[in-house]
Amino acid sequence: MDTDVVVRAQAGDQQAFALLATRCGRRMNALAVGILRDRDLAEDAVQQALLSIWKDLPSLREPSKFESWSYKLLVRACYAEARRKRRHLPEILVGPASLVAADASTSVADRDQLERGFERLSVEQRAVVVLHSYFDMPLEQVASVLGVPAGTARSRLHRALQSMRAALEADSRLPASSVPQEASK
Repeated sequence: MDTDVVVRAQAGDQQAFALLATRCGRRMNALAVGILRDRDLAEDAVQQALLSIWKDLPSLREPSKFESWSYKLLVRACYAEARRKRRHLPEILVGPASLVAADASTSVADRDQLERGFERLSVEQRAVVVLHSYFDMPLEQVASVLGVPAGTARSRLHRALQSMRAALEADSRLPASSVPQEASK
């Protein structure tokens, strides 16, 4: 991220902030969709995060850390959206190929099975998996973005992968007719 643009935005330059939002927008949206598994909730979280970024930008001490700082605000917004919408069932999303499947040869059934396993994770576990596995962040940076100790990020990732593995193994033992139909839409 260009620190000059961040500094200009900190000084109240709306065009500089618009440039920052444009540059970060896609990745922020991908992160929010990855965590929340619902496009509408993700859009709401991104909007909330952008408002928080604009409001809190003057207090950012190190403009070079803008990207990690903005992800931290986005993750908080995702958590808030998840809490707000907890009582509603999330829309099933077989999201962008980059978030669900490693390559185009993966079958639809495999992607659906991965999506069902991913949906069983808590929002906190999904945040760690998305940041570490899909955004290629080292666990120390993930911990910083989430505002937790590195050991907590490491254990959340470990538990998330164990949970997904167990869910995938459980689904593989079920006859095809027993797999929840609403999850494979």
